[in-house]
Amino acid sequence: MDTSTTIWIVVGIIAFLVVVAAIVLIATAGRRREARAEAQRAHAAEIREQAAQTDREAREREAKAMQADAAARAAEADAARAQLEAERLAESSRGHRDEAAELRETQAEQERRAMEVDPDGTPAEPEPEQAPPPAAAADGGSADDRTDDVAPAPREPERVESASEASADRDSAEREDAVDAEQHAPRHAREA
Repeated sequence: MDTSTTIWIVVGIIAFLVVVAAIVLIATAGRRREARAEAQRAHAAEIREQAAQTDREAREREAKAMQADAAARAAEADAARAQLEAERLAESSRGHRDEAAELRETQAEQERRAMEVDPDGTPAEPEPEQAPPPAAAADGGSADDRTDDVAPAPREPERVESASEASADRDSAEREDAVDAEQHAPRHAREA
C-alpha cells in the first residue's frame, strides 16, 4: 500500500469520525434543548404556583382587612351610640335636678306660707339630715367631725316686702287656707 492510499484511508476515517461526531452533537443538542425546555416549563409552573399562592394570601389578607374595617366601623358606631346615650342620660339628669330644685323651691314657699298662716308660728318638723357626700365620708373623719368642720350653707338674701305686698300675700294665703280647710273638713262638719 502506498502512502497515498494510506493517507486517503486516514482522511476517510477522520471524515467518518467527523460526520459521526456531528450526528451525535446534533442528536444530543436536540435532547439538551428538550431537557432545557422541560426544565423551563417546570420552573414556570413553580412560579405560577407561587403566584397563585400569593394571590390566595392577598385575597385572605384583603378579606381580613375588610373584616377589621367593618369591626372598626361597628365599634365607632357603638361608641357614637354610647355617646348619644350618655348625652341623653346627662340631659335627663339635668332635667331631674331642675325639677327637684323647683320642687324644693315650692316646698320652701309652702313652708313659708304655713309659717305665716300658723297662729302659733311654729315651724314644721325639720327634715332628716341628708347623708354627707361620699367625698366627706371617705376622709376618715367621724360624723361629728364633719358637721363641725362644714360651714353652714349661705342663705339667700330675703326679699323685703312692702306692707301692701305682705297684706296681699296674707289675704291670698287666707283665702287658699279657707278653701283647703273647706275641702279637707270632715264630711259631717260640711253637712251641718
